[in-house]
Amino acid sequence: MDRRPYATPGAGENRVLCVLSLMRSRRSFGSKALLILALVCAVSTSNVAQASRPLGRVVVKRVPSFGWNLAFNLQIDGRPVATIGPGHHYDGWLPAGRHVLTVYTASYVGLPEPTSITVNVEPGRTYVFTALWDSNLIFLHPSGVWLTPGKQWELRPH
Repeated sequence: MDRRPYATPGAGENRVLCVLSLMRSRRSFGSKALLILALVCAVSTSNVAQASRPLGRVVVKRVPSFGWNLAFNLQIDGRPVATIGPGHHYDGWLPAGRHVLTVYTASYVGLPEPTSITVNVEPGRTYVFTALWDSNLIFLHPSGVWLTPGKQWELRPH
C-alpha cells in the first residue's frame, strides 16, 4: 500500500474525471444552444409583430388626358415604387402612419422639381390619388378633388 501523502490517481480515477468533464461541457453546450434558440425566437417574434402592423391601401392612377407618351415615377417615403405609364396604376399597402408620396416625370428632362403630398394612412382605409399634368407640372390629388394648382391659387384665402 502506498503511504505517500500525495498519491497519483489511477487509471480508473482519470476516466471518472474525464467523464465528469465531458458531462459538464455537454451541459454547458446545451445551455448555450438553448440560450441562442431563445434569442432567435425573440428576434423573429419581434419581426412578426412589426410586419403585422395594421395596413392601409394606397392607389395612384393617371387621369386619361395625362398623355399617351408621358410616364411618371412614384416614390413613397423617398423610395421608388413604380414608374406609371399609359394604362398602368399603382396599388399597394402601407403601414398605418404618415407617408409622403412624390411624383416626377420619367419622360421629360428639365421639368420642375418633383411634387409631394402627405397622407396619414389609417388601418383598413383606401386612399386613391390621381396624377394630373398641368402647366408642365405633375401632381397628385386625392380622389374626388379636381382642382389644378392654378385653381387652388385662385381660391386661396386673401
